[in-house]
Amino acid sequence: MRILIIGASKGIGLETTRQALEAGHRVRAFARSANGITLAHPNLEKMRGDALNPKDVEAALAGVDVVIQALGVGFGDLFRPVTLFSEATRVLVAAMKAKRVNRLICVTGFGAGDSRDRIGMLQIMPFELVFGRAYGDKSVQERLIKESGLNWTIARPGVLTNGARTGRYKVLTQPSQWRNGIIARADVADFLVRQIEDRTLVGQAPVLVN
Repeated sequence: MRILIIGASKGIGLETTRQALEAGHRVRAFARSANGITLAHPNLEKMRGDALNPKDVEAALAGVDVVIQALGVGFGDLFRPVTLFSEATRVLVAAMKAKRVNRLICVTGFGAGDSRDRIGMLQIMPFELVFGRAYGDKSVQERLIKESGLNWTIARPGVLTNGARTGRYKVLTQPSQWRNGIIARADVADFLVRQIEDRTLVGQAPVLVN
C-alpha cells in the first residue's frame, strides 16, 4: 500500500516510516523538515510541507491508501497554548474527504479524550500542569476524528521511551482496562504499521502500554 505519514521526521513518525518500509509498503514521509530525514529506501518519498496548509496536505494525499498522523510538539511548547493537533486534524479530515481517502490511523496518548477519566488521583495534578494544554487539544483532535466519518483508529500510548521494539506490548481496548504505563516508540510504531492492513480496531481508541 501507499502510506502517507504526517510528522515523519522524528519520534514515532520516523520510526513508523522505517517499519512501514520494512513491511514492504511505499511511504510518503511528510514533514516541514522532510529533507532532513536520513533514511534512504527505493520505496520512500520525502515530501516537505506544512500540516496546517491545506494545499500541502491535499498534494500529499495524491495516490495514498492510508494516512498515519503522528504529530508532536516540543517540551517547551507544552507550557504555551497548543492548537497544532486540532488545527492539523481539521485540515487533514477535510482534505481526506476531498481526495476520497478513508483510512486514518492517528497517535494521541493516554489522557486524551475519555481516557483522561482513568488517570489516577495522584497523577492528575502533575499531568494537568505539564501536559494539560497539549492533551486538551488532543482531546479536540480525537473528537474531530470520531466525528469525521472516516475509517479511523486512534492509538493512545502511555509514557514514551526510546527502547527497542519488543512486540510484547498490551493493546487495551476496554475502558475498564485503561491505565498508564510505559511503552517504546518503536512498539507504538509496530502497532501503527499493523493497523495498515488489520481493520479489527477501526472505530476504536485503545491504550498502549507494556
